[in-house]
Amino acid sequence: MDVIATCDDNFLTEHRLPKGSMQLLNRTEADTLYAAMGPAREISGGSAANSMAGAAALGLKAAFVGQVAKDQLGEIFAHDMRSLGVRFETAPISGGPPTGRCLILVTPDAQRTMNTCPGASHELTVEALDPELIRSAAITFLEGYLWGPERPRVAMLEAARIAQSAGRTVAFTLSESLCIGDRREGVLGMIESSLVDVLFGNEDEVRHLTGCRGLAECLDALSPQVGTLVVTRGAAGAVAVDGPDRAEISAVAVERVVDTTGAGDLFAAGFLAGRCRGRELKASLETGALAAAEVISHFGARPEVDLRELVSL
Repeated sequence: MDVIATCDDNFLTEHRLPKGSMQLLNRTEADTLYAAMGPAREISGGSAANSMAGAAALGLKAAFVGQVAKDQLGEIFAHDMRSLGVRFETAPISGGPPTGRCLILVTPDAQRTMNTCPGASHELTVEALDPELIRSAAITFLEGYLWGPERPRVAMLEAARIAQSAGRTVAFTLSESLCIGDRREGVLGMIESSLVDVLFGNEDEVRHLTGCRGLAECLDALSPQVGTLVVTRGAAGAVAVDGPDRAEISAVAVERVVDTTGAGDLFAAGFLAGRCRGRELKASLETGALAAAEVISHFGARPEVDLRELVSL
């Protein structure tokens, strides 16, 4: 669950929170920060969950596998997913950590600083997978935030193997936290072993992952390793490489940027929806940009309008 509040830059400085970053908190740290935050709103979130919500809003059949606890936040999350038309059948757990929450601080420039207490989400195991569900899906989408802890990492790798053995597409979205330290080598190993067909990342993430300085160098380093590479560039738009094909687009103009939380998640949803509908590479990028533009125009990482009308899918 996302807990979103506004703050000024001084608040971030006071609490030693790097602006625009994401850091992990334990339960005590999360409680302390939450107590210091101003009035907040609770909205279901989560990287891959946001993308599945976007996919459903774009008219696709979507399912989500993720772990919540048997508590109030877990019930709200499950209700929100199902109300959006996303199939969500992972049983909640009892007696362990609570449902994960992300304390999101949004500054006046609409930049979001995320502070995540993963809670139950890191308890996801292989046993939660439904192999037949995975085999039935055209695309299995994995999120980088769950790569670090062993249990969900093993579950994601198994899901990828099931999907590829059925001839399906595996998509993976990077997160800044896994592009540094010892996690970086593991992610590169997964990519180099051809387990990823579509790779999403923003410009900072691909630079950290590859160690390259410029975007062109990053594209050259990663594009031979995956079928399709998609790099988002914020206000500068996005670029994708698919074999010999390359496409680049500008960002969609937004009258007022309110909160950038979920922009990358909805971009991925739009791009994959375009791919599922048989759109060309550039058109799929444009679909992603339209979905991202809608979500940054309001608080929260879930769409608030009928995206099918917006992108004409």
